[in-house]
Amino acid sequence: MEKGHIGVTTENIFPIIKKFLYSDHEIFLRELISNAVDATTKLKTLANTGEFKGELGDLTIRVKLDNKKNTLTISDQGIGMTEDEVKKYINQIALSSAEDFMEKYKNQANGIIGHFGLGFYSSFMVSKKVEIFTKSFTEGSKAVYWSCDGTPEYKIEESEKTSRGTDIILHIDDDSKEFLEESKIEGLLKKYCRFLPIEIGFGKEKEWKDGKEVELDKDRIINNPNPLWAQKPAELKDDDYQKFYNELYPYSEEPLFNIHLNVDYPFNLTGILYFPKIKNNLDIQRNKIQLYCNQVFVTDSVEGIVPEFLTLLHGVIDSPDIPLNVSRSYLQSDSNVKKISGHITKKVADRLQEIFKNDREQFEKKWDNLKLFIEYGMISDEKFYERAEKFALLKNTEGKYFTFEEYQKLTKENQTDKNKQLVYLYSTNAEAQYSFIDTAKTKGYDVLLMDGHLETHFINHLEQKFKETRFVRVDSDVVDKLIEKEENKEIKLTTEQQARLTPVFRSQLPEKANFIVSYAGLTEAESPVIITQSEFMRRMKDMSALGGGMNFYGELPDSYNLVVNGNHHIIQKINTDLEEKILTEIIKIDDKIKPIESNKNDLEKANKDKKDEEVKQEDKDRIEDLNKKIKDLSAKREEILTTYGKENKHVKQVIDLALLANNMLKGEELSKFVKRSIELL
Repeated sequence: MEKGHIGVTTENIFPIIKKFLYSDHEIFLRELISNAVDATTKLKTLANTGEFKGELGDLTIRVKLDNKKNTLTISDQGIGMTEDEVKKYINQIALSSAEDFMEKYKNQANGIIGHFGLGFYSSFMVSKKVEIFTKSFTEGSKAVYWSCDGTPEYKIEESEKTSRGTDIILHIDDDSKEFLEESKIEGLLKKYCRFLPIEIGFGKEKEWKDGKEVELDKDRIINNPNPLWAQKPAELKDDDYQKFYNELYPYSEEPLFNIHLNVDYPFNLTGILYFPKIKNNLDIQRNKIQLYCNQVFVTDSVEGIVPEFLTLLHGVIDSPDIPLNVSRSYLQSDSNVKKISGHITKKVADRLQEIFKNDREQFEKKWDNLKLFIEYGMISDEKFYERAEKFALLKNTEGKYFTFEEYQKLTKENQTDKNKQLVYLYSTNAEAQYSFIDTAKTKGYDVLLMDGHLETHFINHLEQKFKETRFVRVDSDVVDKLIEKEENKEIKLTTEQQARLTPVFRSQLPEKANFIVSYAGLTEAESPVIITQSEFMRRMKDMSALGGGMNFYGELPDSYNLVVNGNHHIIQKINTDLEEKILTEIIKIDDKIKPIESNKNDLEKANKDKKDEEVKQEDKDRIEDLNKKIKDLSAKREEILTTYGKENKHVKQVIDLALLANNMLKGEELSKFVKRSIELL
C-alpha cells in the first residue's frame, strides 16, 4: 500500500471545492456520470481504431444506492485506469485525461465530455470519503484501489477487482443525506443525464404480478441515448418531433412547428427548437430551452447563448463549442457564443420565411400565436428585423393579413394626409372601439387590429422604420382629423355660440378625468358628441404602464377630448333652446363686461410702454378693480350657463352616449342613463 499527498498548491482545496467551485452541489452526479460516459466512449473509440481487440460486452453505466452503508456507487465498464493513470489523473488536480485523449484521438473522439479534470473532485461536496476500484482495459494490468477522506492525504493499493472499468463509491456525509434517497437520485439523473449517449441503469424494472409489484432481473434504463436532435432530420417525421416535445415538456400544449438545427461549420451545433403557442397576455415561461454539451445537460438559463427574444422558444441546443466555466454551470461570453447566437437567429428567420413562402395560409392561421415572438424579435434584434420584414404580417379588423409592402399599397392612395404622410389607423380593441372603426370604414379607411401586449413598443419601432408613415389609433380624434385632407367642413356654430356652450357641456362631464371641450364641423350622420384621447398622451401612458421609462406620463390623470359636432341637429337644438331661455340674461352680463373691458384696455394701452415703477398707483388700483369686476361678472355668466347645463337632460344624454361608446359609462351613471333614455322616448 502507498500513501501520499494529492498534488495541489494549497491544503484548502477541499473546502474550496465544497463551497465555491460548483454553484450547486447536486451536479456532482452529473460530473461522475459524465466521467463514466467518457471512459466508455474512449473504449468504443479504441475498439473502432483497432487498439482494443477485446469484447465490448455490456457497457451500461450503473448507479446504485446502499442505505445501510450510506453509499452511492457509480460503475462503468469503460477504459479503466492503471496505477500510473490514477496517480496522474486523480492525484494531480486539474490535469484532465479527457484533454490528453482528445489531443491523441481528436479525429475520432467526438463524444468526450471532460475538459478540466475537476469533475471527479465535485464528489467531495457531498462525501466524507470516496473510494475508487478500477481496472484498465490494457492486457495484464492490475486492478487499483484508491481512497481519500476529504483531506489532501490519499492511499493507493492493489485491488481484487476482476472486471474492466471503474467503480466510484461515495460515502455520503451527514449534511447530504438527501442524496441517499432514491427519488432524489432519480430526479438528478433525469435532469442531467436523460440524453447521455451511454445507457444508464438505476435499479431494476418492476411489474405488477399477482397484485403486487415484483422486481425483474433487468436494468431500469433512465436515459434516451439517441435523442432526436442527434438524428438525421431527413429520417424524421412530424410525429417524431411531436413525441420528443412531449418527452421534453409533458402535458404541454402542442407547439406550432419546429426547427432542427444541424451545423458542423464554422462550429458544431445541433438541436431542435419549438415555437410554443404564446397568448397575448404574455403567458410566457422562459428557461424552456435546455442547453447540452455532448448530450450532458448544462443549464436551462440560455440568455448568454441565444438572443433574448429567442428565449421564448422551447427545445434543446447541443454544442461542444460553447465555452463553459470550470464547473460547466455558467456560460462565458466570447466571440464563439456571438457567432452561434447569430446563426440561430438566422436559422429561425429562414425557417419562418420558408413556412410563409410555402404555406402562407397555415402561417396566417398561426400568426396570432407567433405575433408576440416575432414582434419582440423585430424590436430587440436589428438583424432579425431585416429578415422578418419580409414575412411579418399586419392584421386588420376584418381578419385579413398583409405584409408590410402589401398594406402600404392597399392604403397609400386613400390614407395619405395633406402633409404627404401615410396614416395607418389601428384599434387595440375591435369591440370597445367599434363605433370609431365603423365611422372610419364609412370613409373608405382600413383599420388594423393591434391588440398584442407589445403593440405600443412595436408601433413606435415601425414609425422609425417606415418612411413618411405614422400610426394613429382610430379613437384618438374625430374621423376628419385622423387623416386630415385639404378640405375643411364649415361649422354652423359661431365662435360666440361655442363659447356659451362650453360651460354647458363641461357641467355634465365626469370629475374623475380631465376633459377638453372642442368643436368640429362634422356631418349630420356622425355622432353629436364624440370622446377621443390624444394619440401622443395615450401612447406615452401605455409606454409607462409597460415600463417604458415614461413614468412622468403614467402619473398624470387621464385626459380626453370632448368633441362637439356643431353641425348635428341635436347640438343645434341645444343651442337654440339655450338662446331662447337664457340668452337675454347672458347678453345683459356681456353688455356690462364690454365697457369695463374697453376701459381696462384703454388704461393698459396708455401704460404699455412704461416700466412698472413708472405706472401711477392710481392706474394700478383702477386696473385691479376693473379685473375684479370682469371676473365677478364672468363668474356669474359661467354660473348661469353651468346651472342651465346641469338641468338640461339632452346635454347629459349626448355626453352619456359618447361615454357609453367609449365604455366609460358604468354603475350608477349607467343606470341613470337607462332611466333617462326611457323618459326621453
